[in-house]
Amino acid sequence: MSQVCAHIIDDDEAIRDALQWLFKTRNVACSTWASAESFLAAVQPDWHGCAVLDIRMEGMSGLECFDILRARGNQLPVVFITGHGDVPMAVAALKKGAFDFIEKPFNDSDLVDVVLRALETDAERQLAAASRETIEARLALLTAREREVMDQILAGKYNKVIADELNISMRTVEAHRSKVFDKMQVRSAVELAQMINLLGGKPAG
Repeated sequence: MSQVCAHIIDDDEAIRDALQWLFKTRNVACSTWASAESFLAAVQPDWHGCAVLDIRMEGMSGLECFDILRARGNQLPVVFITGHGDVPMAVAALKKGAFDFIEKPFNDSDLVDVVLRALETDAERQLAAASRETIEARLALLTAREREVMDQILAGKYNKVIADELNISMRTVEAHRSKVFDKMQVRSAVELAQMINLLGGKPAG
């Protein structure tokens, strides 16, 4: 189940059914779970979408479920459904990285709008992760010397300076520079810097 999906986790069957119908009217794919325990037993790292999680449930609470998800490294956006008395808990969850919360009784359109934003945020996160994997795969193709030359290029140094610092000829620097650009699939030092910035400005390894 790696397709994009809004996971409704609520121990109230009537609410699960109502939300499932609501999301389908807005063409949002969804699945329903009667407990946090059942969702946690099934959820996989490659699932895309978001979780719509009731804060108060029999057994494990929504907050406990959220904490376990994050402890596992799962980054699915979580939208909490909360009663009035649970708002302080929901705000605390926001500070720990929850996406948003909707207070009961909620407006149907408001809930769907929040869920759509959560789905969009997850899609952007997945795209960024794929981009990082692609960049790291290209970096892995570079030889140790090409990595040295790349580091000097990223530092803004001219070919002559790089040649002097690495004790190699200008022609060799130019050859390495060309190989770096080819393997990283960029056309300029600016593009190379922008690519490395996606890794936090520091190539791994």
